[in-house]
Amino acid sequence: MGHHVGLICDARPADKAAESTLRNLNENICDLGVVRAAMSRHIGLSDLTACRSTRLFARDVQAQILHGHGAKGGAYARLAAHKLKRGDQDICAFYTPHGGSLHYSPGSLQGYIFMELERRLGRKTDGLIFESAYSANLYQTKVGAYPCEARVIPNGLKPQDFHEPALDENAADFVFVGELRHLKGVDVLLHSLAELRKKQSVTAYIAGGGPDAAEFKALARKLNLTDAVSFPGPIPAGAAFTRGRCLIVPSRAESFPYIVLEAGAARMPMIATQVGGIPEIVEGCNIPLLPGGDTQALTQEMQAFLDKPEKFVERATVLRNSVAKRFSVDGMAQAITDFYRSSMTGISDI
Repeated sequence: MGHHVGLICDARPADKAAESTLRNLNENICDLGVVRAAMSRHIGLSDLTACRSTRLFARDVQAQILHGHGAKGGAYARLAAHKLKRGDQDICAFYTPHGGSLHYSPGSLQGYIFMELERRLGRKTDGLIFESAYSANLYQTKVGAYPCEARVIPNGLKPQDFHEPALDENAADFVFVGELRHLKGVDVLLHSLAELRKKQSVTAYIAGGGPDAAEFKALARKLNLTDAVSFPGPIPAGAAFTRGRCLIVPSRAESFPYIVLEAGAARMPMIATQVGGIPEIVEGCNIPLLPGGDTQALTQEMQAFLDKPEKFVERATVLRNSVAKRFSVDGMAQAITDFYRSSMTGISDI
């Protein structure tokens, strides 16, 4: 689109695929560069350094837009832009929540602290972009009225996302792709597999990395699933789709998961929970969604796939046609940059 783009992200080494993507962005796409700064998941002293790195980067390249993603990115972008505005730099701060702080209950101490921080940072926000109506409503419920103009702009799919993966000859019955943490419900999947294994042979391919990986591997051993489950580590979604016949999304909470969009584009049979923005993605496609954290419900639906996989393939075809019409990366990018322009006062061009 002709805009000048830079990226600020965590300095900790990521998996090989992510590091490869970052190198490509730095060398071929982000002409303003890629800056790495230490960013911890929890609040800590490193936040001061990360916020300063964000501010100095935006100052040096004379950025007109700082768009923070997630609670941490949103804080860095808004605090940095606020200080730069006081120094007479023409800059706007946008924020896209990705679950994060909004997952906490306002009644808990952590939730109270995070919601109060969100309210304070809201005063320094020029535009809110939500990836789903779910996230937009959650913000209003937990944080309060929007402090600025807000829009719902869903994630988009690229043309190359629309392909049908050729199943590996040793493909497992089920595949999970995502971060290995409690929130994603991998433990529920493992318990369901253990139930199914009482009656029949069943296998799963669990791709991803995360803070609870060791705990899930230990649970698999405890449930005698070592010969039924593999943990290959993080791999791209497209590659993971070739390693299982049905995608499982057993999350306890989500915002607007790309993995569900990608599965739809790939015509991947899928079992998912009714959390976050998932219902918005599968709307009108007659795909039953399960309660998060419900082992019995997940076990029953997995058994239904094993008994009649063709029904799940039919639903996947309907979903593919639906997401092709509703979610494109071109439409997403255009809507976001249009919002940037409409919110910028005193800035002639971006």
